[in-house]
Amino acid sequence: MQDPSDSTEIAEPAENSHTTADASTTSTMLAEVLPGVAVVFGDVPAELRANLIDFGLVSTAHREQISAVLASVGAAATTAGNLGTTFASIQGLYRISDETRALLMSGASLAVKDGANLGAVMVPGRIVAQARFIPVKAFSAARAAAALGPALAQIAMQMQLTEVTDLARTNVALTSQVLTAARHAQWAELTALVATIDRVLDQAREIEAVPTSLWDTVAGKRADLQTQLEVYRLNVSGHIRQIQRLDTRARREYLEMNAEAIVFDANALLASVKAWIGYQALHAARARTSGHDDADEARLVEVIARDTQREFDAALAETTSLVGSLTRELRIIAELPGRDTFTLSLPGMGGDAKAARQASARLLKAIEPLADALRPPAPPLEAPGIVCAPASLDLQPYLRVLRWFLEDGETLRVLGFPDQVDTLDPISAIFGGALEKLAAALDKATPGTLVAVTDRRIVTAKTDAFLEQGELRLDIPVDQVRYVRAATAKDKAARPAIDLITRDENIRWLFPADIDNAHVGALAAVLAESMTIPEAERDELLRWRRASIEAGERNESAAADSMVPAASPAGDTGP
Repeated sequence: MQDPSDSTEIAEPAENSHTTADASTTSTMLAEVLPGVAVVFGDVPAELRANLIDFGLVSTAHREQISAVLASVGAAATTAGNLGTTFASIQGLYRISDETRALLMSGASLAVKDGANLGAVMVPGRIVAQARFIPVKAFSAARAAAALGPALAQIAMQMQLTEVTDLARTNVALTSQVLTAARHAQWAELTALVATIDRVLDQAREIEAVPTSLWDTVAGKRADLQTQLEVYRLNVSGHIRQIQRLDTRARREYLEMNAEAIVFDANALLASVKAWIGYQALHAARARTSGHDDADEARLVEVIARDTQREFDAALAETTSLVGSLTRELRIIAELPGRDTFTLSLPGMGGDAKAARQASARLLKAIEPLADALRPPAPPLEAPGIVCAPASLDLQPYLRVLRWFLEDGETLRVLGFPDQVDTLDPISAIFGGALEKLAAALDKATPGTLVAVTDRRIVTAKTDAFLEQGELRLDIPVDQVRYVRAATAKDKAARPAIDLITRDENIRWLFPADIDNAHVGALAAVLAESMTIPEAERDELLRWRRASIEAGERNESAAADSMVPAASPAGDTGP
């Protein structure tokens, strides 16, 4: 899910800069009480209030306990006045990304003696506040000493509930194309449970407690909630297993044929997780109330939070994987310039290609908000520094489709458009005429192969199949590269070529004659960076050699034995 705090920045402090202020004048405090979760104190700029998360069922007593502990961290307790007022004004929760934390921590040199860090909180174009930041490490010892476990457990559950609620909200508009009549009853049953939990949560927040009469409203729903959660978890897991075991073509067919079921199951899993976390938050609040007189009830709050976090993480990972797979395929289909039609098994579409395209576009529009929230899309792909292609070739159609094949953090290093000779057959070199004809054909047409080299793998595809079907030919991890050679084809054009030997493939790429040899050499150099022969493969080859020698020695010994005359029987003196 995209971090709401990413919409702001914490400017890196610099000495003698007008963007920083003395610690005593800072009125906003962010204290990281759990990794990635901060409690906000003091004056909060209007620009940041939209990203604040309310405390939900975290009791007033627990908020006051956290404020008191944080006020004692480091030297903050000795800095009275403004900071004392700041800690008395607890505002809400804030999610901190790794990038935000790094920027906040960069102010350590300005406020190290105060046990906190100072930075300027910015929105695009201007500074809106000065903020002090207490990292989670500075809070750990005080947290343990003050027995804040139950309070922090409830904060963790509130963050889970907020995150899954935001995710579920992104994709509640299941259109009639997706929510079929057969699933209306399932959806109605699930949403009724969700609505019941939401209503009780709202009432509990209003009174800041979970009295017996309110808890009894949902206490008997546990089995129903667990059933819903397990049903849709199994459905989603089943989709993922199918996707992982199929090859590219079969996987695409599965996603297209089951798109409606996938969208429904992903949304239903999020809804069931939301209801389950809400129920567990109410259970924890109830245990917290009883914990005033029973230490075991107090410890139960932490157990509930721990188990719920594990369930939440598992469901979120499965949903992200499934929705990501479907959205990726839909995006690839949307970018294919050469594909006239595509099939999606949506109700009422039959063989109408136009209707299928429109339904698929609506499906993509419906699922994209959820997909983007779970995993922000990669930016548009730009041409890499090394491109081996005819000057007249438009790269954009290839880049738009290739964008959705790259994994998170994967970097495109080289793009090439050769023609791939299927086998390195030495006999073919004898038939120069055949090579001449091949060269002439290649010089007149778009090269038949796309080669994309990233920091992780080598991807090849037939150019027409790539643009028409989004199909790849080979996907080779770079650690399988064994040998690379830049060569020149034995034809009149002396075309540049690259020979690539991998663990499982022998490949020759022939490039158009008008491509600069330096660019082809640069492609070969990038591939050569990965050349290696693992020790296991080397040892296997050496074992074959030893086995061959031993077999030869045994054969020689057997042949020698066969030449020795058989011994005469005892007493036999011959004729």
